[in-house]
Amino acid sequence: MKYRKKPVEIEAVLWSGFNYEEVCELGDKKVQRSGNNLLIYTLEGTMIASLGDYIIKGVSGELYPCKPDIFKLTYEKVE
Repeated sequence: MKYRKKPVEIEAVLWSGFNYEEVCELGDKKVQRSGNNLLIYTLEGTMIASLGDYIIKGVSGELYPCKPDIFKLTYEKVE
């Protein structure tokens, strides 16, 4: 069987290394800074976001990192 991903709007922030507060607001303190990286606490465990990764807020309020090339293939900006 084949399935198609349902269209859904998400919130996301591009991690620049200078916008920690903005990322925290997105995830209600589910992140911790570790040098230039972010530790993101998820139900599946701790994930690491590097500079330039997008931090995505999922449909259930969960946060997770996404590499920029995957983000650009998967999402488009909503006007």
